[in-house]
Amino acid sequence: MRLKLRKLMDHALTAGGYLAIGGMALFLLWVLVPVFTKGFGAYVFRGTVEHRRMMLGEFNRGDLARLRAELAEVWRAREPVYRAVAAFERELDAMPAARRKALRSAFREVREGVAVLLGPEPGVPLPALTRRLYGQTRWEQAREKAADILFEETWEYSDAGSRRVLVPRAEQFEGTALAPVFDSVERDLAAMMRPRLTVYPRFLTDRSIDAHFFGGIGPEVLGTLYLSLGAMLVAVPLGIVAAVYFQEYAKEGPSVAFLRSCVNTLAGVPSVVFGLFGLAFFINTLRVSPGKSVLAGALTLALLVLPTVIRASEEAIAAVPRAFKEGAMALGAGRFRTVATVILPAALPGILTGIVISMGRAAGETAPIIFTAAVSVGQMVKPSEVLSQPTPALSWNLYNLCTEHEAVEELRHVQFGMAATLVLIVLALNLAAILLRARVARRLKG
Repeated sequence: MRLKLRKLMDHALTAGGYLAIGGMALFLLWVLVPVFTKGFGAYVFRGTVEHRRMMLGEFNRGDLARLRAELAEVWRAREPVYRAVAAFERELDAMPAARRKALRSAFREVREGVAVLLGPEPGVPLPALTRRLYGQTRWEQAREKAADILFEETWEYSDAGSRRVLVPRAEQFEGTALAPVFDSVERDLAAMMRPRLTVYPRFLTDRSIDAHFFGGIGPEVLGTLYLSLGAMLVAVPLGIVAAVYFQEYAKEGPSVAFLRSCVNTLAGVPSVVFGLFGLAFFINTLRVSPGKSVLAGALTLALLVLPTVIRASEEAIAAVPRAFKEGAMALGAGRFRTVATVILPAALPGILTGIVISMGRAAGETAPIIFTAAVSVGQMVKPSEVLSQPTPALSWNLYNLCTEHEAVEELRHVQFGMAATLVLIVLALNLAAILLRARVARRLKG
């Protein structure tokens, strides 16, 4: 009877384990699939002629002769719009004051919408902001801007609540010189923008232009790698040395128990506290750099992941069979030689796993680098500048773009592209840990 009950419990626990794994997998898919789907749009999308013009003007990529021919065709579709806007501007000055006052505000919105959609009219003085030099570079955004030109958004209120109502602007400007604009935008938008399937792999490496209105996330990716690798260069030696001390050299007692409790407590400290500590200690006290820098951020992240490295290394060392140590010492090896040549190599798979997991955490942290390393806008940091210069980073810039950027809605593709790239970097690090651990384990066995 006991055997049957034990088998039943085993089957129930096994089924529960599979259900938990399946539920976790479904949850991850539910979270990650939309991120990857929308993030993919940062790399593959329908780019307009304005995107090709921007790539040639800012990155010197593209065929100049072909672009000129395409712009000549596009100009024939856009010219009636520019001409109608200019004609209505002259007509507006001759209107009665009441009529002019009623139409001026709506005309200003239409004129601004045309400038944002199509870019500045050829021959006029170029605007100072880069974002004003080009029209909409993505077809989806071009259609949204066209809708803003064609319709005015109002709200209708009733006892049941409120609802958004789109009122055609053509009715307001019927009989004026501006009326042809709405027909042209609705009918000839594709001819004005010339959308084409665009593959943009350099989104991963290009610099951003005008606060991510154009370009890619190269500085953020490089900054994230700098901070993660720098943190590991500091945390890994300290963590392994501490783990070896706890497992092989320290004698159990109040002092060792106190040190272990300190490590455990450090693992539970909120990450924002590490950021404030890094600002106060590394920058204001030790003055490792004049201000924010990659070095200060890496040192702060090293403290953050140090408890994880220590605990993972301790567990890996403790899992090494005691016979390995006894055999080495029986052959005459000293304690240091035994640890360096027998115990650590045998524990290497577990140590590597802890290191890569810690690196993934360091890559995704935001709070510690806000105060010590990260900036919202910046160029790629050279290796010679990591000791003194701050850097953009994926985690901080993703937060900044989603909450504080002036054009949050227009840059959704950049936000999801950053999120997908960051998740892929962390997944790649974990996959590398699995493969490296398997390779090291095979070598040790064979």
